[in-house]
Amino acid sequence: MMRMKVVFKYFIFVCGIFSAVCTYAQKQGFDVFNPIAKYISQGNVDSLSPWLADNLEISIFSETGDVSKNQAKWILKSFFDSYSPRSFTIDHTAGKGNMKYALGTLNAGGEKFFVTLFVNFNGKKYTIQQLKIERIH
Repeated sequence: MMRMKVVFKYFIFVCGIFSAVCTYAQKQGFDVFNPIAKYISQGNVDSLSPWLADNLEISIFSETGDVSKNQAKWILKSFFDSYSPRSFTIDHTAGKGNMKYALGTLNAGGEKFFVTLFVNFNGKKYTIQQLKIERIH
């Protein structure tokens, strides 16, 4: 019986440490750009949309606008329909506090594009606040 108590306490201790590490990692956003990059490389707007803020700034080929999540989904779907993605790589990430950004290169439709992403942590999750796609000349 005493041995069971020791094992149980050890189990609770290990679970607590694991939970704390996972929470810290999520807050720090160590993996925030991994799923976003995956969905961009696939052109998967449906999977990308939960990462979009309710209102965000989107810029494609220098046409910039503040749009709703639904408008952004439509704009991105239209872009990916015209430029079928082949690959997307994150070249640089940085951030401070609740804001993080990533710079990446998208190969799509036989062309290369420079992608800038700004995300914000609102206390619960990260959301894309700004997404910019520019043609590389």
